[in-house]
Amino acid sequence: MSDNNQKPKKGISRRDVLAGLASLPLLGALGYGLYLNSQDRKKYSADILHNIKPVIPKGIPPLVEGPELRLGLVGTGGRGRYIMKALGFVNPARIDEWNSNAATDKYWEEYLKEFRNQENLNVKITAVCDVFDNNAESGMAAGANIHRNGTNGNMGDAPKRFLTYQELCASPDVDAVIIATPDHLHVPVVLEAARHGKHVYCEKPLSWTVPETFEVRKVVKDTGIVFQLGHQGRQTESYQVARSLIEQDVIGKISLIEVCTNRNDPNGAWVYDIDPAASEQTIDWKQFIGPAPWHDFSLERFFRWRCWWDYSTGLSGDLFTHEYDALNQILDLGIPHSAMASGGIYFYKDGRTVPDVLNMAFEYPDKDLTLLYSATLSSEKNRGKSIMAHDAWMELDETLTVYPDRSSTRYRDQIKQGIIEPGKPLFSYIPGQDRIDAITTPTEKYFAGRGLLYTYRDGKAVDTTNLHLREWLNCIRLNNGAQPSCDIDQAFEEAITAHMGTISYHEGRRTYWDKEKEEIV
Repeated sequence: MSDNNQKPKKGISRRDVLAGLASLPLLGALGYGLYLNSQDRKKYSADILHNIKPVIPKGIPPLVEGPELRLGLVGTGGRGRYIMKALGFVNPARIDEWNSNAATDKYWEEYLKEFRNQENLNVKITAVCDVFDNNAESGMAAGANIHRNGTNGNMGDAPKRFLTYQELCASPDVDAVIIATPDHLHVPVVLEAARHGKHVYCEKPLSWTVPETFEVRKVVKDTGIVFQLGHQGRQTESYQVARSLIEQDVIGKISLIEVCTNRNDPNGAWVYDIDPAASEQTIDWKQFIGPAPWHDFSLERFFRWRCWWDYSTGLSGDLFTHEYDALNQILDLGIPHSAMASGGIYFYKDGRTVPDVLNMAFEYPDKDLTLLYSATLSSEKNRGKSIMAHDAWMELDETLTVYPDRSSTRYRDQIKQGIIEPGKPLFSYIPGQDRIDAITTPTEKYFAGRGLLYTYRDGKAVDTTNLHLREWLNCIRLNNGAQPSCDIDQAFEEAITAHMGTISYHEGRRTYWDKEKEEIV
C-alpha cells in the first residue's frame, strides 16, 4: 500500500523502470529521463537529450529478388541443424514433436509460431555432408521437408549426401556452402569451396591456426566469393543502439572494457551427450581427424571435440570471439597491440587439454583502452559487457543501460544540481519486454542471454541466425561485390585477436601484433 502523504522519491527502482518501459506502446523504446523528478524532467530532456538520436533498427531487410539458391551443408550436427531451421528446414520428426509439445506448453507454441512466421528465403538444400551417418540422415530429412510453416506435408527431393566435403564443394548442383564443422576443419572446407567458386557461410571462429588465417583471407579475396562468418550477434538490436549512443559521445572517453563467459553445467563445458548409435562403423574417423594429430577412435573426442586443442580453439576461439565481435561491431576495435593470458583446468578433470578458466587482457594503446576477458565454466554468476568511460559506463546484456559517472565532465552541472543522480541509469533500452522464449537447453539459455539467438525488429522477436543468413544471401543475389557485415576482413581481425590470446596462454608471455608486417611476435 502506498501512502498518499509520502514525499516523492528522487530516484526510482530498476523494477519501476522495467514496468514503465513495458507499458510503452513500442517494445524496445529508450527510456529518457526516467530517473528524474517530475519538476526537472522537462528541463533535462531539453538540455541534454534533445539532440541524441539513438539508432534502432526498423523492420527486416527485404529479400533481394533472384533465382533460388542451391545450398550445400558441411556439418549437420547440432549447429548445422539450427542453421537449417533458420533457413526454414526442419526434420519432420522434430516438427511433429514441436506440435505435440505446443498442445500443452505455451513456450513451444511460441517457438512454433516464430518458425511459421519465418519468410521463405528462396533457397534449396541440395547437398549435405557429415562424417556421422545419423547426422547426415537427419540433415537429408530436414532438407527434404519443403513445408516451412511448422506443419508436415508433401516431401521434396532429399538433398544428396556426399561422403567428403571435397565432393560436395565440386558439385555443379551447389551454389554456396555452409560450414558447421569442428574448428579444425573450418579453413580446409572454406578453401575447397572458394576454389570452386562457391560462396561461403562459415561458423565461428574463422580459423584453427595462424598460418591458415592468412591463407584463407587471400583465397577468399582472390576468388571474390561472398563470405560471411557466423557471428549472428552482428544482427543484435542492442549492439546497434549501443554503437549509435557511443558515436554521439553519450558516455565520453572509453578506457576499459570488460566482457566475460560464465557457465556452470556439463553441457556448457562441452561435455555433450554421446549418441548410442555412434561407432567406428557409423563415423568416418579418418575424415574427422583431417589436419589434426592422429588419435585412435574415441567417442569422447568425437562428440566433445571442443575439450581438446587437437580440434578446438578453446574458450578464446569458441566463446571469447562472440564477445570480441560484439565490441568490434560497436567500437571498430580491430586487432590489439598486445595480449596476455592466463588460466587453467581447474574444475573439469576429465582429460581435456583446453582450460575451463581463462583470463585475457588486450591492449589498444592507439585507442587508449584495454579489453579484459574472463571466463569460467563452473560458475553462473551473471556478468554482462561493461564499457567504462569518463562520463558514464554502459552495461550490455539482454538490456542496455547507461549509468552516469559522478566525476563526469559532460554531466557535471546536472549532477551538481541534482538533476542527474550518479549510480542511477541515464538511459535504458529494453528490447522485447514481453517476449516469451522457448529456450530448450542450458547452452541456448546462455546464448539467448547474450542476444545470440533472438533480437527484435519493431518489437517482434527475430532469429539472429536467420537475419545473418539473409544478409549473406542478399549479397550473393546482388552480385555487385557487396559484402555482408562479418566479411573476411572482420573475420581476420577476430581470428588474429583470438590466436594472440591462445598463444599467450600456451607460452606464458605477452604476444604483440606487428601491424606493418602483419605478424604475431
